[in-house]
Amino acid sequence: MSEPQILAIGGLGREAGGPLQRFLLEASGARRPRVLFVPTAGGDADWSSLRFYESFASLECRPAVLTLFGIPPPDLRALVLEQDVVYVSGGNTANMLAVWRVHGLDRVLREAWERGIVLAGWSAGSICWFEAGVTDSFRRELDGLECLGFLPGSNCPHYDAEEQRRPAYHRLVADGFPSGLAADDGAALHFRGTELAEVVADRPGARGYRVERAGDGSVLETPLPARLVD
Repeated sequence: MSEPQILAIGGLGREAGGPLQRFLLEASGARRPRVLFVPTAGGDADWSSLRFYESFASLECRPAVLTLFGIPPPDLRALVLEQDVVYVSGGNTANMLAVWRVHGLDRVLREAWERGIVLAGWSAGSICWFEAGVTDSFRRELDGLECLGFLPGSNCPHYDAEEQRRPAYHRLVADGFPSGLAADDGAALHFRGTELAEVVADRPGARGYRVERAGDGSVLETPLPARLVD
């Protein structure tokens, strides 16, 4: 059984079928990995699935899509567990988690992760794996959201792309939200087990950040340099 891995992408940087996606496929260790795209957070929009197929068409993999807003597949567990990679879209995280729990996909994904199937995604597909995440699921102003808890602490995506992300994350952590990790668009946090192995990026300057509450109540932010992948 392979080691559990998660690739939490802050936001898509370069083309969707670019370096981070190639890194993800290589992380699976499969010669021609089976990749299951899960666009629940975007309401299973057709354009999202089309973009996924177009992006991964040039990559050496076997792509498929799991939609849950219609009739779900007859054996959801079997479908997920035959994959090498599960790749989750951005969108409304709160809605996504609610739909997953109705269908039991949250439990299946934990089993998949424990079996060594690589879990990944951007934005909603990044924060969902942590104990908590910074989200706009409820309003334009950002809130904290309890997530799946596969990984410890919290997560904030789009750290350099949306000006309200950094102050909101600092505010939440100062108020007692779990400390954690942020990532710029184009940067990804690569976990082996529950430990951060490295930060990778598809553009110069994109990086990760460790954001922690100090004993005096202040918030400390530590930049985490990223390895550029191509």
